Amino acid sequence: MTNQFSQETQKKHITTETEEKLVALFTDEVEEKLVASLTGEIEEKWAASLTGETTELLPFLPYLLQDFWALGCEPGIMVSLIKKHGSLTKDTKVLDLACGKGAVSIKLAKELGIKVKGIDLMSAFIEIAKQKADEYGVSELCSFAVGEINEAIKAERDYDFVVFGAAGNILGTPSEMLSKLKATVKTGGFILFDEGYLPDNCTQDDIRYNNYECFTKKQWFELFEEAGLIVVEAVLDTDLASGDTQNLDSTSGMEAITLRANELIFKYPDKKEMFEGYIQSQQNEYDDVDHTLASVTWILQKTSA
Repeated sequence: MTNQFSQETQKKHITTETEEKLVALFTDEVEEKLVASLTGEIEEKWAASLTGETTELLPFLPYLLQDFWALGCEPGIMVSLIKKHGSLTKDTKVLDLACGKGAVSIKLAKELGIKVKGIDLMSAFIEIAKQKADEYGVSELCSFAVGEINEAIKAERDYDFVVFGAAGNILGTPSEMLSKLKATVKTGGFILFDEGYLPDNCTQDDIRYNNYECFTKKQWFELFEEAGLIVVEAVLDTDLASGDTQNLDSTSGMEAITLRANELIFKYPDKKEMFEGYIQSQQNEYDDVDHTLASVTWILQKTSA
């Protein structure tokens, strides 16, 4: 999926349509209340998961990311892994945590005909997910809910699959994350999540976006073993054909983010430093993914309680 933005477009002033979007964004009382209810630690993790350096940026993220549908993980990989390793029936259930705008949930429902529940903190993202489900004719298979996943996950049990895509350390340390995800699936069920690990020739000092610690492949496998999870398959992003990705490439992604950040700078000049910091953070993360980290999607199986 490609979305190119010209330099001329990036320099334009905010249009009436953009003004309306901003008004809608900042009058969303549900979103304001949810963000206000977060503890400082969780709020910081949510901001970091979407490459925000400050929690003050959280209410602006739906606007900044409006040009992206898939927010990090590759929907096509999730579909192929579930199709390959699962015994799918009409009763198969998938939980999509930090589902964003529903790209993974909707693709799973559309291509595999299975039921998916998506949960995300951002009400603006969930609204788009519901609209997309209608657009793709899978609203009867997809349900979406606004919620903080550390709380929501406590009540979610007996799924065949759980997907946790490109959401950083929202669920805590890697050990805590694996424990929480494991609790949501049946014995014999599967966990799918994507992450970047440090190749053998790299260290944490080589990482530009340093909001959380990166692990080596060996460290991840030790964590999987400690959690009682079996690695069924791992798919590296480098294994994907160019047509298999639904994410914007780094060039198109940065053009989109820069455009939206500059529109906000025009509207809120007092927040210029914050928005410019976001642009730099995004560039750092793209550089890490493109040049340093090995980006991988794992499918793990729970063999016992």
